[in-house]
Amino acid sequence: MDTVRPGDAAWVAVITLSPEGGKLAGALLNRLPGSRGYIHEKAAYGDGRFEKFSRVVDLTAEIFGKVRGLVYIAPCGAVVRAIAPHLSGKKTDPAVVQVDIGGRYAVSLLSGHEGGANDLAMEVANAIGAEPVISTSTEAAKNIIVGVGCRKGKSAGSIKAAIMDSLEITGVSLAKVRLIASADVKENEPGLIEAARELGLPVRFIPSEDIRRADLPVERSDFVQEKVNLPAVAEPAALLAGRRTSLILKKLKRDGVTVALAKENCSSLE
Repeated sequence: MDTVRPGDAAWVAVITLSPEGGKLAGALLNRLPGSRGYIHEKAAYGDGRFEKFSRVVDLTAEIFGKVRGLVYIAPCGAVVRAIAPHLSGKKTDPAVVQVDIGGRYAVSLLSGHEGGANDLAMEVANAIGAEPVISTSTEAAKNIIVGVGCRKGKSAGSIKAAIMDSLEITGVSLAKVRLIASADVKENEPGLIEAARELGLPVRFIPSEDIRRADLPVERSDFVQEKVNLPAVAEPAALLAGRRTSLILKKLKRDGVTVALAKENCSSLE
């Protein structure tokens, strides 16, 4: 089989072994452009968009060199065994993301940088409300999360300016920022998405229900409650997007943009 470099192929394979995984895979097919679904022939799941397969090892061998990414909703061990015979190098292997059937975690398993698995894991996490797990050193060594809320239609320039102001106030380098976080009600906000792209940062969108359920020490906003039925956006998004987080900058308001900074308190990164 000819090897196809990541990015040359336009589609992502979403593969699952079970009906529980089928529910998640169906949601991903709705959200990931150019995705194709595959489900084990013994899984009783009635979604006609899926192609059936009998052995995940054989399916992987057939498509591994033809896709830009593979998302397996399956046990990690099964995924490792399926992809192991086909690995050639980080500059040629496609992105591989593994998801548990509970939809709790989206793990960037292979080709995090060059193959785009870190970005794909974030896409998957945003689509199903999972926790993205990214362990490449350049990302994992960063411990600042920028929470952003904004009024509808704010420009990328306004959002970037507010973010940079918040970093300057706290003396934090952009190089220490791991990601931007916001609420899922902002996932189609063009200015926010463009600002993140220009800053070279991924965006994690926190499910609104997670924000509503969380008992967090944040300043509530009547305006935000009225507009999007949330107590706040920037502060809770920053706190919920990481592990062992604490606010180092409560919400800073700039021209219709609100920014909060959270730090992940990792002893190894102090």
